[in-house]
Amino acid sequence: MTRRADVPRAIFWGVVATALLALLIVVGSRNLRHFDAALVGYTFATLFAAFGITYRYTMWLQRPPTKLYWKRGWQVFFDGHFLPGNLRQIVRRAVVEFAGNRFIFRRGLLRGAAHWSIMWGCVLAGAVTFPLVWGWIHFETVPGHPETYRTFVFGLPAGTFPVDSALAFVVFHALVWASILVVAGVMLAFRRRMIDHGAAAVQQFGEDILPLVLLLAISVTGLMLTVSYTWMKGYAYSFLAILHAVTVIITLLWLPFGKLFHVFQRPAQLGVSFYKDAGKRTEQAKCARCGAAFASLAMVRDLIPVERDLGFRYELTGPLEHYQHVCPRCRRVLFGLAQGSLWTSRD
Repeated sequence: MTRRADVPRAIFWGVVATALLALLIVVGSRNLRHFDAALVGYTFATLFAAFGITYRYTMWLQRPPTKLYWKRGWQVFFDGHFLPGNLRQIVRRAVVEFAGNRFIFRRGLLRGAAHWSIMWGCVLAGAVTFPLVWGWIHFETVPGHPETYRTFVFGLPAGTFPVDSALAFVVFHALVWASILVVAGVMLAFRRRMIDHGAAAVQQFGEDILPLVLLLAISVTGLMLTVSYTWMKGYAYSFLAILHAVTVIITLLWLPFGKLFHVFQRPAQLGVSFYKDAGKRTEQAKCARCGAAFASLAMVRDLIPVERDLGFRYELTGPLEHYQHVCPRCRRVLFGLAQGSLWTSRD
């Protein structure tokens, strides 16, 4: 349910995020002194993605269920009684659930390996690509020592390293390692979609296949660039560079609208987990019919106004008062009794 004020608010925050990123690009590149004009296409694509992602995220946060979880998650997290434990939990969950992808590995080893490879390949590629594109990081040879590179971050020197060192090899080929991870993950993901008939039955091209195709195209064209200038003396390098740029720009433009947007939604799950943990520690709701505890009382109380905001009303006549005050077992019983009463009335 979209309210009239939701769209202007989302546009406002989208403009703010885009303007802030543009300002950081100018400042980080020292008034565009270290900005490569050849990468202007990438830059405009990232600015568009920043607007689109912020707009969609703001609209998502204004949905009644999401808004409630967001608000309650922060309230529970900063609760003075549980803040020390919450800090430990957020670190543990960030490492185990997100960095380690345990929530995916629980669904299968190969499925977890595919998701882990794609995620970390994309994280590594983004951590390298965006700072370079925006001019936040650049390299220069040390005067008088052409065999030594100096790294600059936001225009400030951040260390030197020999050009023929192992560190230089790892750093300058970071996008290669990222591409290999993504290609491996995409191949595992396609394998599952080809042999798992249950997964294949619910696949949608725009939501399930297209993201993998785009990530594969970016990775393969990036690897082809490395092959061209390393072993083929730059053969077809210009064509490959344009092809690679097209795949990256299309993916950035599509990012706010497709399945990859869940990358930005997933961290909010941490707030939901704190909300659920707090519910287990507090008073439990008891069924108005049988008296058994079945859920957090706070969660039941929060659910009722959310349903009303969405246009659903489940008030009941009599002592039960509301459908949410009834446990799942009794709901099934009431459903059966209702069916039985219909048959009895027909007789």
